Amino acid sequence: MNQHTVKAYEDELNQLTAEVTRMGGLAEAQIADAVESMARRDIELAQSVITRDARLDEMLRDIERKAIRVIALRQPVASDLRRTVAAMKIANDLERVGDLAKNVAKRGLALIEAEPIAPLTKSIERMGRLVTLRMKAVLDAYASLQVEGALNVWSHDDDVDEHYNALFRELLTYMMADPRTITSCAHLLFMAKNLERIGDHATNIAEMVHYEITGEELGAERPKQSEPHAISGAETGEGE
Repeated sequence: MNQHTVKAYEDELNQLTAEVTRMGGLAEAQIADAVESMARRDIELAQSVITRDARLDEMLRDIERKAIRVIALRQPVASDLRRTVAAMKIANDLERVGDLAKNVAKRGLALIEAEPIAPLTKSIERMGRLVTLRMKAVLDAYASLQVEGALNVWSHDDDVDEHYNALFRELLTYMMADPRTITSCAHLLFMAKNLERIGDHATNIAEMVHYEITGEELGAERPKQSEPHAISGAETGEGE
């Protein structure tokens, strides 16, 4: 393999990483904007989040095509193969994050006509900020190949679960105290579940970053809090 071919191969791998990083930046913005649109009751911003999701779908398809081309033509091994596979898997998680952020924005639109419940809205905002920070941290770890950053996100997965569980109980309390809040609280509960699932995707990405860098899978079961059963992805159909 001559020097020109080697450089072209390295450029292809670098381009894959750069495109996944760009996709991550867009997904991170989707989360932040979805939560902000709910907090500000901003119809235009919520609709923008919903519309922009198509761009993440397009980026996923493009990254998959390029990764498959690298595998087919370059036959990568060892760290190059891990890098290529990681790009595909992380892009897939980011596309799912975009779907979940879109769901949050849709729930926000449904809430606009209802009377705001300020304490619960603030709780969703706090959870949204936490999830956004988790996503930023793991994407920074991916871009800079910092295994410590990935491990930090992975080991603190239960922080998001704790927020969800606390909010779940808070919402139930409101619904039992005042049945008129049931519809609004249900929308907020779905929002919280979507944010919790985004946290899970951040943890998935952390595991893949660790694998790309070290070549080893994280064998220990990720930290998890016991979770109220009320809502799961399969039951809601959201995020699809």
